[in-house]
Amino acid sequence: MAAIPKDGKQAETLKELTDCLKAYTSGSQAFAKLAQEKSTWWKKQNKDNIETQNFASLQKELEPLAEENNKLIKEAELMYRLINRLIDVCLNTYNAKESDKWNTREISNIKKQVEEARDMAVKQLKFARYFHHQAEWLMERFPGEKLRDVEGLVRLVDKAELKENDWSLTPGRYVGVVPEEEDLDFDFKETMRTIHDELEGLNEQAGNLAKKISENFRKLGI
Repeated sequence: MAAIPKDGKQAETLKELTDCLKAYTSGSQAFAKLAQEKSTWWKKQNKDNIETQNFASLQKELEPLAEENNKLIKEAELMYRLINRLIDVCLNTYNAKESDKWNTREISNIKKQVEEARDMAVKQLKFARYFHHQAEWLMERFPGEKLRDVEGLVRLVDKAELKENDWSLTPGRYVGVVPEEEDLDFDFKETMRTIHDELEGLNEQAGNLAKKISENFRKLGI
């Protein structure tokens, strides 16, 4: 970074990465503090007497923790993409491999470590969010602590209907198919941005490759 112009193509990505790192660090601290507060709160609850009617209030109490959790997942994913984008800029725009300051093996090891750290962080954060999502899922399908028919999940049938189905106890004959649910992890804006970044990188690589091919043809006198 010190060997290339400060206002070069890497400047915007570097600034975005720096801002993202600050946001992730700040978010991590906020999440840890909130998690400690909710842990203390949870220890005071009477877990032997938690009923569905007051479960909604318990769920609402944990919503801020779930929101901070989602923010951290997005920041972790974004940092990983920005780091790779920065490396690509150095390679494609500034021919970093030709510099004696660029250690390809070291960069490869760092990329691998970053990927592993990203995977571990996101996996743990998504695992924590999973339980909150399941609580919401149950509350939406069984409001008021009442058992009811839920398509693709549960349905009460009588003996007459069982007889019509040759006494089959195969659940699919009665409950139907689960409606397709929205993917909570899908972020359209971030996905389009990632595609744009990848396409931009591929276009730049294609341009550099075409340039090299043209130079080789000239050397051959073609």
